[in-house]
Amino acid sequence: MGESTVTIALLYPELLGTYGDGGNATVLAERLRRRGVDTDVITLGAGEAVPTSCDIYLMGGGEDGPQALAARELSESGALHAAVDNGAVVFGTCAGIQVLGHEFANPDGTSHPGLGLLDVRTVRGPGKRAIGELLSEPLVDGLPTLTGYENHGAVTHLGPDVRPLGRVVHGVGNGGGDGSEGATAGRILATYMHGPALARNPALADLLLSWVVGSQLAPLDDSEVDDLRAERLRFVKRARWRRNR
Repeated sequence: MGESTVTIALLYPELLGTYGDGGNATVLAERLRRRGVDTDVITLGAGEAVPTSCDIYLMGGGEDGPQALAARELSESGALHAAVDNGAVVFGTCAGIQVLGHEFANPDGTSHPGLGLLDVRTVRGPGKRAIGELLSEPLVDGLPTLTGYENHGAVTHLGPDVRPLGRVVHGVGNGGGDGSEGATAGRILATYMHGPALARNPALADLLLSWVVGSQLAPLDDSEVDDLRAERLRFVKRARWRRNR
């Protein structure tokens, strides 16, 4: 493995891979490959030692019990904290945003400690589970409208040391009443978007990659993804029209 190789760590896909979020690793690796950048994707299962030298760490969605197990293992090892201190990029989806925060809700409503890498706190939502398309306008420069789908029963409150990834146009997002979706601080970015999120939003994938390679990324042909995004935007537009009739 050469010095220019970008190493992507997919964390605990058997615990945090319920909604196909492991596809985010595939998207990142493929976008680097098309630009001639060597990539190594490491899949790390529960119980395996997590290296601290990877460039990007990915965490996906998961159910309550597996999510708590993932949080305990990462907290006890301290590996992700060390990696962040070394300048690593972290991308979390759904359970990922909750585990990265200070605390999240157990099934009985009590709190489970998170990693404290993001200044967010997650509690159980008081209403119906958020299921369906999620659309937000980004609050990060250079990104287009963000599209994904959500499936969670949580409410995530943002603290003063993070900013939202976007503002919800359709769906629930963080659900805290302020219209926010996701959270970002430093080189950590998290969202409730599945899809996988980076397959639906290649500009978001390239933002994460730019934090690693530190240079202007050559453009890629994303016409097929653009067609998918246009279809999803039409779907949301129709859903909003039916809802408001």
